[in-house]
Amino acid sequence: MTAAGFNPVPAAAEVPSWDSLFAVDFGLAVWTVLTFGALLFVLGKFAWRPLMAALDAREKSIQGDIDEAKRQRDEAEALLAEYREQLADGRRQAQALVAESREAAEELRRELEAKARDESRVILANARREIERERDAAVDAVRREAVEVAMAAASRLVDERLDSERDRKLVTDYIDDLAGSGGAWT
Repeated sequence: MTAAGFNPVPAAAEVPSWDSLFAVDFGLAVWTVLTFGALLFVLGKFAWRPLMAALDAREKSIQGDIDEAKRQRDEAEALLAEYREQLADGRRQAQALVAESREAAEELRRELEAKARDESRVILANARREIERERDAAVDAVRREAVEVAMAAASRLVDERLDSERDRKLVTDYIDDLAGSGGAWT
């Protein structure tokens, strides 16, 4: 094995030229087209329908998920609107309750003031009646005392003792005449 007759690189490993890359081999092209067609036929017959069914199922699943998400979103929006309405209604009820409480408190205040005024009128009227009774009692006491004093003075002047019942009647009538005519005893 000499260096002159031995080529360590096999012939198939030789680098092809650029011309052979663009050269068309019709036999190879026919077999490639036939193989590709047979592959398409087999895939179409056995794999295409299951693939399309799987894709359709996936599409329906995704569309169902989208529809469910939309439904849930719409439901959530409806619930949110309902909760907001309930909250607003609760606020309105609370405001109405506060206003009602204020009105009730104001009404109670007015009633208590009216009751206090009525009670003060009653107390004042009772006090006036009591004062009137006391005044009348005092006037009667002063009249009695005046009758006694007048009788005592008249008795000394006349120097005789008159009938006390008759004298008292006489003096009482005189004092009543003074009181009726706007005298000092009224």
